[in-house]
Amino acid sequence: MPISNTLTAIIPKILARGLLSLRERVLMTRLVNLDYSMDAKKKGSTIDVPVAASLTASDVTPAAYPATPGDLTIPTVQISLNNWKKASFGLSDNELGQIEAQADFIPLEMSAAFEALATAVNDSVFSEYVGVYGYTGTAGTAPFGSGVEVLSAINSRKILNKMKCPRDFRRGVLDYDAEASALALSQFSDAEKIGSGEVKISGEIGRKFGVDWNADDSVPVHTAGTAASATTDNAGYALGVKTITLASAGTGTILVGDIFTIAGDSQTYVVVTGNTDVSSGGTIVFEPGLKVPITTSATAITLKATHVCNLVFHRDAFALAMRAPDEALKKVFNPDNSYTMEDPVSGLVMRLEVIRMYKQTMWELDCLWGAKLIRPEFATRIAG
Repeated sequence: MPISNTLTAIIPKILARGLLSLRERVLMTRLVNLDYSMDAKKKGSTIDVPVAASLTASDVTPAAYPATPGDLTIPTVQISLNNWKKASFGLSDNELGQIEAQADFIPLEMSAAFEALATAVNDSVFSEYVGVYGYTGTAGTAPFGSGVEVLSAINSRKILNKMKCPRDFRRGVLDYDAEASALALSQFSDAEKIGSGEVKISGEIGRKFGVDWNADDSVPVHTAGTAASATTDNAGYALGVKTITLASAGTGTILVGDIFTIAGDSQTYVVVTGNTDVSSGGTIVFEPGLKVPITTSATAITLKATHVCNLVFHRDAFALAMRAPDEALKKVFNPDNSYTMEDPVSGLVMRLEVIRMYKQTMWELDCLWGAKLIRPEFATRIAG
């Protein structure tokens, strides 16, 4: 049945206030490469995100005419809109009146619905950490626990620099334990060392070592596999190889997202396809390709232990695509019961639909999005 003009007018107010209340709670959507649009899409649709092509310098040869430029194909990464989630709540007629009358009134159930969806989006971006192979810090020990631990920040910068990561738009996200340790460091907070007392006044680390530091309680923990005494076989592997065969040695598992090192090679690698029992041999697939060749002898593989995945990354390491859910049903039902809004600060795009019942109103929020790690070389973990 058609909803009243009163409800139609209040839908944008509810969306606007709800999105405004989430700006301080949702972090990752503000830190990554955000491609969102009001164009309606269906779950499973894909979005092409362009990635900078690799170019090389060449010699200039004077001639009567300029050389014909070579073809340039801009590579793209596809992001699947594979997340479509909703949250529902009910508002009484009394609460609706309060929303119209009070600019700051947000019912608890409405706030909880917005927060539930925002948390789902935030967590989906964090979950892409499994492809990050940069690694510094000590598993099981919160970084920045002492003056020496400021090296975690310096080493993360070194890792990104070596990977030719642009020096602007670098962001760091710590869990609250790591943030508390960092705030206690004189290198991060003492006015006589940083030229400002703002850190101790605001409680925010701010920009240090070329990174804008933030904190979030959704920083993921990676539970590592249990492999011990695992080795490669004796086939030997060349530079750039991304798949190796294991010898039937050692015990335990190697899981997707595990970080490992290979004897004689300082590079850290991340597992893309794991192995459920290293004692039976089998293969593992990993990124990046081998930086040091493996000789024709069994070579030890060592896993990093379970760790908190604090992250330092460039904005373009991760991409988030948000779209308005398909609104084809508007052709069948009353179009006034649905409204879509985008928030330019948090990047959230949400749709609110309304169902009027007896003396109360049911409201349902939904959003459609996809997240992907598109430049793993522009990110590193700081283990905690």
